[in-house]
Amino acid sequence: MTTEEVLLSVTGIVVLGVAAQWSAWRLRLPSILLLLLGGLLVGPVTGLLDPDELLGDLLFPLVSLSVGLILFEGGLSLDLRELRTTGGVVRNLVSFGAMLTGALVGLSAYVIFDINEKVAALLGAVLVVTGPTVIGPLLRHVRPVRRVGSIARAEGILIDPIGALLALLVFEVVVQEELGEATGAVVTAIVRTFGLGSLIGLAGAFVLAVVLKRFLVPDELTNLVVLGAVIAVFTGADFVQEESGLLAVTVMGLALSNQRTVPTHNLLEFNETLRVLLISGLFILLAARLDTGSMADVVLPGLLFLGVLVVVIRPLVVALSTWRSELGWRERVFLAWLAPRGIVAAAVASIFAIRLAEAGAVEAETILVPVTFLVIIGTIVIYGSTAGWLARRLDLSDSDPQGVLFIGAPRWAVPIAEELLEHEYRVVMVDTDRANVARARLAGVRTYYGSALSERLLEEIDLTGIGRVIALTSNDEVNTLAAEHFARLLGRRETFQLEPADSSVDSRWGPSSHLLARRPFGSHTHAAFEKWHAEGAAIRATRLTEEFDLKALRARYEWGAVPLFLIHEEGNLDVFTEGGGLRAEPGDTVVSLVHPDARGEAERRERAREKREKKAEKVGRATEKAARNGSERSQ
Repeated sequence: MTTEEVLLSVTGIVVLGVAAQWSAWRLRLPSILLLLLGGLLVGPVTGLLDPDELLGDLLFPLVSLSVGLILFEGGLSLDLRELRTTGGVVRNLVSFGAMLTGALVGLSAYVIFDINEKVAALLGAVLVVTGPTVIGPLLRHVRPVRRVGSIARAEGILIDPIGALLALLVFEVVVQEELGEATGAVVTAIVRTFGLGSLIGLAGAFVLAVVLKRFLVPDELTNLVVLGAVIAVFTGADFVQEESGLLAVTVMGLALSNQRTVPTHNLLEFNETLRVLLISGLFILLAARLDTGSMADVVLPGLLFLGVLVVVIRPLVVALSTWRSELGWRERVFLAWLAPRGIVAAAVASIFAIRLAEAGAVEAETILVPVTFLVIIGTIVIYGSTAGWLARRLDLSDSDPQGVLFIGAPRWAVPIAEELLEHEYRVVMVDTDRANVARARLAGVRTYYGSALSERLLEEIDLTGIGRVIALTSNDEVNTLAAEHFARLLGRRETFQLEPADSSVDSRWGPSSHLLARRPFGSHTHAAFEKWHAEGAAIRATRLTEEFDLKALRARYEWGAVPLFLIHEEGNLDVFTEGGGLRAEPGDTVVSLVHPDARGEAERRERAREKREKKAEKVGRATEKAARNGSERSQ
């Protein structure tokens, strides 16, 4: 290929990957499904992309390295403290459950496809993997309750490396047997892989933590240094012991995530972006390599195989893994219906298929890869289209949460929270002032005492039903930091903070503008709300009609009302912001803070209007009476 053709192909992969991710977000579909369809379209369907010709011998080293980076990000995003209450279930799912899944899947493949037992065993090991690349987006869409969501997320993160290593174990056994190696050599290779991979990963995490703790790297180079360290650990581990790199980088990510000497949230942000780019490129490349003929050959038995995985094996594994646990039957049913396969399964299957074919297992490429991709597509379609519905039917999810988390519980905000509770929205308030917390709690509001920036408090906050956060403390810096944190959980669109007090004086001394979240309730500061509350301002909920719309409401109170929330007739909740833009319809309700002077003035105007109407009515009656008397005299 010419340089121009290579550049065009690489650019096309990136653009297609970004377009698929964006389209999936717009259409609310699993991104992996559109990526697979895009890869099939540019690969076997149109022939526009040939990954083997494009990358040659670099293809599978790049795939292996990309999978390693994805596994590192997965380990980095898992806080083991989340498993304190559900750790037993997760442990069962990723140990006993993983082995049982691999055995049953392998047995099913051997029977249904009538293939070599070694290839069937490897297929069973590969399809153990679910993975955060598909579980994460699905959980963000479904929004299950905290306990079942934590279990599913932790299983997805941990099962990736465990499944990959289980596949590696089976692969080592198969290859060694193909090469005629003794059992002792097989055991030695496995022990070396696990032992050296773990040690190298821990060593890499330790060195990196020391470097970051002592500020030996400037901030602008931190992410670059971490990326280089991950690549070095992956390659070094593979060089010392073949196929141990995946374990090494996963252990490295877990160790960094669960140490407390240096923060890792900035590393996580960077690696999340890198992960999305790598997943997009990998799926397109691997899907473009598929042989449509091989896919067609396995479709009919593959559908039966898929049905066994979804309807029989997963429910059985979950039932046994959650036996005698504290999970209710609804949570068990939901977990039994959540096991989509993702990028790691596709990448591992593609890598091992080539190596098995080189070792003499000719069925590997014609069965292993097509069946794996068929299972990936099938499980994503099945779980992606039904998990949200099932979670709602089981009362485990609120896919469109409308509740509000208030960072701060000042006196003036408690009546707002009470009004939202009256309209049956979930409200949570967090504050470091015990008096504020006690006041809000007496009003019936769910509260947490402590700093919203505390790691311990963040572990305890139940965000079920919470769709937006509003930071309204008197400290602008706390508001900014809290908004920055919760934006990663709820999205920037649903993250708000009060107008900083300093911005009205000189913005140079306030928080940086690029850090500020959206401004709720217009341009009013905390001090302004405190002043209005002290002067007797009250919360009013006004239902709009055809005659009395939002414009009329504003005109009635003029300067003396601050629109806070717009409650749509169908139940959705919107926040009035500095830029406006909300569209109110008849039947919607506006929650406002109304100043007593404006309320009194409005009432005076209303009385004057009623007086004018009565006077006009009296004059009309007198005129009508005079006209009637004149008519009678003329007769």
